[in-house]
Amino acid sequence: MKWNEKKEKLKEVYERFEKDAHEFKKGAICRIGCTYCCTDVGNVDINTLEGLIIWDGINTFPANLKRQLKQKLAQNRQEKEKQSSTPCPFLKDDDSCLIYDIRPFSCRQLYSIRECQGRGPTVHRQAVALAKKAVREMQHLDDTGYSGHISFILYLLDEPAFKNLYLSGGFDPAKIMEFGKTHGIIINRLAK
Repeated sequence: MKWNEKKEKLKEVYERFEKDAHEFKKGAICRIGCTYCCTDVGNVDINTLEGLIIWDGINTFPANLKRQLKQKLAQNRQEKEKQSSTPCPFLKDDDSCLIYDIRPFSCRQLYSIRECQGRGPTVHRQAVALAKKAVREMQHLDDTGYSGHISFILYLLDEPAFKNLYLSGGFDPAKIMEFGKTHGIIINRLAK
C-alpha cells in the first residue's frame, strides 16, 4: 500500500474511533489549556506512520520553529531515556498543542469525565476497548513500522537511512535492534 493510501486509512481509523467513542467522550470535561495528559500521563506513543505525518507537519513550520522543536525533541528524548516524566515537546507556552490537527492517536483517545489533578483521566472501559482495537488496526496498517514514545520514533525518522527504508516498504528490525531494545520500541507486525 502506498504512503498516501496509508495516510487515508489511518484517518479512517481515527474517524471510526471518534464515531464509536462519541457517546463516551461527549461527557468529557477536557478543554484547551487542560494539560494533565500532556504533562503528567507520561507516554505519548506513536507509530512510524503517525511520525511521518508529524514530520511532514513540522516541515511546514518556519525554520526557527523547526530548530526549536528539534531541540525540544532531543531534550525530551534524553529525559525519557532517564525514565523521567517530561511534558510533551509539542505543548506550547499557552498550554495548547502545536500539532493538534495532526496529533497522534495516543492523544486523540484521551479524555476524562472527571478532573484529572492527582489521579489521572477517568475513561470509560468501553472507550479503552475501542482504543485498543484502533491501536491494533494502526499497527496492522503500519506493518513495516514500529511503535514507541514520540521522541524515539521521531528520532528514528530523522535518520535518512531509516526513513528511506521505511518509505520504500522495507523492513529490517536488525538495523534498529539495539536502539529498539533500550527504548522499548515495538515491531508493529509482531504486536499482539
